[in-house]
Amino acid sequence: MQRPDGRNIPDLRPITFTPNVAPHATGSVLVSFGNTRVICAATIEEDVPRWMKFQGVDGGWISAEYSMLPYSTHDRKTRDINRGKLDGRSSEIQRLIGRSLRAVIDLKKLGKRTLWIDCDVLQADGGTRTASITGGCVAAAIAINKLIANGKIKDFPIKKLVAAVSAGIYQGEPILDLNYPEDRDASVDFNVVMTESGEFVEIQGSGEEDVFTASQMTAMLDLAKDGISQLVELQKQAILDADQASASDLADLANAFKS
Repeated sequence: MQRPDGRNIPDLRPITFTPNVAPHATGSVLVSFGNTRVICAATIEEDVPRWMKFQGVDGGWISAEYSMLPYSTHDRKTRDINRGKLDGRSSEIQRLIGRSLRAVIDLKKLGKRTLWIDCDVLQADGGTRTASITGGCVAAAIAINKLIANGKIKDFPIKKLVAAVSAGIYQGEPILDLNYPEDRDASVDFNVVMTESGEFVEIQGSGEEDVFTASQMTAMLDLAKDGISQLVELQKQAILDADQASASDLADLANAFKS
């Protein structure tokens, strides 16, 4: 079977993380899964939702917002504000991003603050939700490292990194990390969210006008597990790169004042 972009069955698209792209966010990264590009930005709000205050819930909260910019798709996508409401797909995806991060972050260690994760799709070529989760985790880690550096929290609250990838059945074969043509024509589509230690956070899967067998499901999950292990290594490097870039920026600023 020949995939549209020439990849082999178990191959991810080229994955890149460019940290610190949004200077006013506490942590940010531009994540690319092939031609899918998403800016993920983490912002710290020194407050918690009202329901937490009323119920006396300890710790903080994590919430996510997701949007596709009008020029992210081939045909211009109308902004949600012009429709007067958030579309169902965007609402479902941002809830998924929030659940995925809350599963791996100790909210009590976060303290009484809200970690906002904003995911804005610059270009969509399949897998925007999986890219958002994977990049959102990196942005969150960068932001939390800054909280620690500034003495606002003592312990790193991220218990494990979390990442996500798609898998599906395309032309009768299980494949990993579907781009748009594959996603459009796939008979089965899965989105898999896992921790760095191989635990499942969430699995979303369905047949697209077709059915699938237990062995096909196992094959897709095995592909996803291998793909996520690769993504986690890239996440770790991106977080390290962001910390080194921040240290370099501070050193440059200090030298500027000395001169």
